Amino acid sequence: MDYSLLDPTLKKYSGARGSLIAILQEAQDIFGHIPLGLIEHIANKTGERPAKVQGVATFYTQFRSEPAGRHRIMLCQGTACHVNGSDAIYNALSATLDVADGGTTADGGFTLTNVACLGCCSLSPAMTVDGVTYGSLTPEKAVAALKNIDAGPTS
Repeated sequence: MDYSLLDPTLKKYSGARGSLIAILQEAQDIFGHIPLGLIEHIANKTGERPAKVQGVATFYTQFRSEPAGRHRIMLCQGTACHVNGSDAIYNALSATLDVADGGTTADGGFTLTNVACLGCCSLSPAMTVDGVTYGSLTPEKAVAALKNIDAGPTS
């Protein structure tokens, strides 16, 4: 992995206090995830302790240490969604994709992640796939939504 691709970002935020989250966001945009070696690179370039960079990268759920699938499913587990059956939807998606929470399918097509809230309680239970919201779900509707998404390799 060519960590020098992040150097323009590091230069842009050089000396800017409180810029670690922005740096990590741009790093993830560039590399798709934030591996340990990249944590060390950011720490070395910013003068932060590696433990601090790692702490921020692991505290916020937006950051991934492993590559995500081509399609990201975020299943809401907030109160409204939970009460309306998000556990059954999770079980159906997990069984269909053969992954657990945070896992990526063997072919790299989908990553399934439970999230605390999507902010669309009136649509509960809800999920997003690549930022598109699907609401009033049943397990069958959730699985059917995935079948309409091309999970094949990108060219």
